[in-house]
Amino acid sequence: MSNPATSIIPSIYPCVKKAYSLFVCFLLVIHCASENQESGFEVVCLLGYFPCGNITKCLPQLLHCNGVDDCGNQADEDNCGDNNGWSQQFDKYIANYNEMTSPRTSEAKTSECLVDPVPAECLCRGLELDCDGANLHAVPSNKQLLDPYSTDYQLCRPSYLQNNKIRDVSEYAFRGLYNLTKLYLSHNKITFLKPGVFEDLHKLEWLIIENNKISQISPLTFHGLNSLILLVMMNNSLARLPDKPLCQHMPRLHWLDFEGNHIHNLRNVTFISCNTLTVLVMRRNKISSLNKNSFSSLQKLDELDLASNKIESLPPYIFKDLKELSQLSLEGIEITNIQRRMFTPLTNLSHIYFKKFQYCGYAPHVRSCKPNTDGISSFENLLASIIQRVFVWVVSAVTCFGNIFVICMRPYIRSENKLHAMSIMSLCCADCLMGIYLFVIGAFDLKYRGEYNRHAQLWKDSIHCQLVGSLAILSTEVSVLLLTYLTLEKYICIVYPFRCLKPRKCRTVSILILIWVIGFVVAFIPLSHKEFFRNYYGTNGVCFPLHSEQAESTGGQIYSVVIFLGVNLAAFIIIVFSYGSMFYSVHQTTITATEIRNHIKKEMTLAKRFFFIVFTDALCWIPIFILKMLSLLQVEIPGTITSWVVIFILPINSALNPLLYTLTTRPFKEMIHQVWYNYKQGRPIGRKNSQKMYGPSFIWVEMWPMQEIAPKLTKPATYKGSSETSVNTHSTGMNSYI
Repeated sequence: MSNPATSIIPSIYPCVKKAYSLFVCFLLVIHCASENQESGFEVVCLLGYFPCGNITKCLPQLLHCNGVDDCGNQADEDNCGDNNGWSQQFDKYIANYNEMTSPRTSEAKTSECLVDPVPAECLCRGLELDCDGANLHAVPSNKQLLDPYSTDYQLCRPSYLQNNKIRDVSEYAFRGLYNLTKLYLSHNKITFLKPGVFEDLHKLEWLIIENNKISQISPLTFHGLNSLILLVMMNNSLARLPDKPLCQHMPRLHWLDFEGNHIHNLRNVTFISCNTLTVLVMRRNKISSLNKNSFSSLQKLDELDLASNKIESLPPYIFKDLKELSQLSLEGIEITNIQRRMFTPLTNLSHIYFKKFQYCGYAPHVRSCKPNTDGISSFENLLASIIQRVFVWVVSAVTCFGNIFVICMRPYIRSENKLHAMSIMSLCCADCLMGIYLFVIGAFDLKYRGEYNRHAQLWKDSIHCQLVGSLAILSTEVSVLLLTYLTLEKYICIVYPFRCLKPRKCRTVSILILIWVIGFVVAFIPLSHKEFFRNYYGTNGVCFPLHSEQAESTGGQIYSVVIFLGVNLAAFIIIVFSYGSMFYSVHQTTITATEIRNHIKKEMTLAKRFFFIVFTDALCWIPIFILKMLSLLQVEIPGTITSWVVIFILPINSALNPLLYTLTTRPFKEMIHQVWYNYKQGRPIGRKNSQKMYGPSFIWVEMWPMQEIAPKLTKPATYKGSSETSVNTHSTGMNSYI
C-alpha cells in the first residue's frame, strides 16, 4: 500500500475529512442506484450476459462500459469504475491531494515547530513529527511526542516512524497522544505489539504497520482505538487470527488489510464484531479452506479480496449475507466446486475477478468479470484471435495436403531404398495427425462461435477434448521418434560407411511398429487414471498440455516433464549431434579427395539441407522446452504464447517434413520430370521402359537437387585412390539412407 505524503499540516485536515466523506457518499450513491435497479423486474439472463437495469433485456458482458448506450437507459454504462483495491486508491488519492495542497516552500520548512523537544534524527514542521528513515531503534519517548496543544481537538499531527530499526514498542510508547490521527510504523522490525499499547490513541484514524515481523495479535492489541478507520498489517508474519472478535475495540473500522501474511484459516468468530467493515483484503495468504459463516457478520462489506490463496473449494452459500458486496477478487484460485448459486445472492456485485475466464459463466449478472480471455479462448470463441481462427485452417490444410500428397505419390518415386520410403510414409502419417488435430480444433471453434463461454467447461471435460489432445501428443511423439530413427540411420551409414549394414525389412517394420506402439502408450496413459492425472488434456481450450499449472496433479507434472524435457529433449540433442557429425564427416572426406572442386558445390548443397532440417526441428522444439522450463519455475505464461506455440510453432515440422524429405529430393524431381516427359511423348505414365530411360543412377543422393549434379557424373566412374573410394562409399550410403 502506498503511504501518504510525508507532509500534512493541520490546516488541510478538514479538507481531508471532507474528501473522505465525499468518497463514502459516492459509494453509497452507487449502492442505492444498484438497489433501485434490482428492485424492478427479475431478469434471468443466459451465461455471459447481464440485465439492463429494470427492463427485460440482457446484453453480453463484453458490452459493459464500452462507451455506447446499448441498453437504452444507460444501465450498461453505469458503475464503470474499476475500484479493485479501492482502499489503496483512496490512500493514493489522499497522498496526491496532500502533495498538491501541502506547502513545499522554504517558509513551510522553516515554520515554527510546536513540538518540544524534538529527537535529533527527526524533522519538525508545526505539529508534525517526521522520523522517516531516522535509524531509530526505539519509539521516541512520549515527552518528545506529546502535543502541547492537546486542548484543541481540531489539530492533528501524524507521526512518521517508518523505515527504521524499531524492534520493541513499549506499552507506554504512545501514552498521552490523545489527538494523534495517523501513525506509520511500516518497514521496521517489530515482532510483537503488547496489549494496550494504543489505548490512549482515541482519535487515531490510520494505523499502518506493514512490512514488519509481527507473528501474533489479539483484540486487546487494539484496545482504545475507538476512531480507527484504516488498519493495514500487510506483509507481516501472522499465521493465524485470534479466536475472539477482532474488531471489538475498533467499532468504526472500515479498512482491514492482511495481505501477504501466512494466515491458514478464517474462523467464524474472527470478524463477528466488524459490523462497519467495508474492505477486507486477505490476498496472498495460505488460506486453504473457509467456513460457511466466515463472512456472515460483514453486512456492509463492499470489497472482499481472497486472491492468491490455496483455496480449492468454497462453501455453496459462503457469500449469502454479503448483500452490499460490489467487488470480489478470487484471482489465482482453482474453484473445483464452483456453482452459480454461490454468486446469485450478490445482487449488488459489479466487479468480479477469477483465475479462469470460464468461471464468469457462473456469475452472469455481474457486469464486469475478468479475465475476459486466457489468451487462447475468450467469452465468445474457442480461439480468441481472428489470426488464430484463420491460421488454424491454413496450417491444417497445408499439413494435411502435403502429407497426404506424399503418402499417395511416394510409391511412384523410383528409389533404391524402399524401406527408407516406408519410414518416410510412416512419418507422413504421423504428421498428418497433427493436421487432423488442428482441423478438429477449428471445427469446434466454429461450433461454439459466439457462445463458447457457455460450453467451455463441458468442452474441456468432454471425451472429444481428451481424444483430440491424445491425437496431438500421438502425432508429436511418433514424429519425434521417427525423425530420431531416420537420423540415426543416416548417421551410422555416413559417418561409419564400412560398418553400415543394409537394413532388413523385418527389422525396419518391427522398429516402425514399436515406435507407433510407444506413441499410443504415451498419448493414452493420461486417460487411464483420472485421479492420478486429473484433466491432463483439458487445461485449456486447445486440449494440449503444454505447461504446468498449480492445480495440475503431481503425477501429471512429472509425466509432462518426462515427455517434453526427457524424451523430446534427448531426441533433439541426438538429431543436432548426428547432423553435425554427418556434415563434418562429409566435409573431411571431401577435403582429402583429389577432385575437390567437383564436390564443393554438392557439399554446400548438403550443408544447406542439413541446416534446414535441424533449423526446423529447433524452431519447433526449443520454444516448447523453454515454456516447460518456465512453467516448472512457476513463471506465469500468458495464454497468448501458448496459442501461438500450439497453432504456429508445434505444426512446423509436420508441415515442412514433406518438403524436406520428399518434395525437394532428387527422386521426386526425377519422377515429376518423367511424368512431364511421358506426357509430352504421349506415353502412359506407368510404362517401365520409360522409367528406365529417365531413372536415376545408384550414386544419386536423394537430398541433392537435380540441378546441382554435374552431368558427367551420370556415367560410371573409376576411382583409383582410397580417398575417392571413400567419397563413392559416402555417396552410396547417403543414397540409401538419406
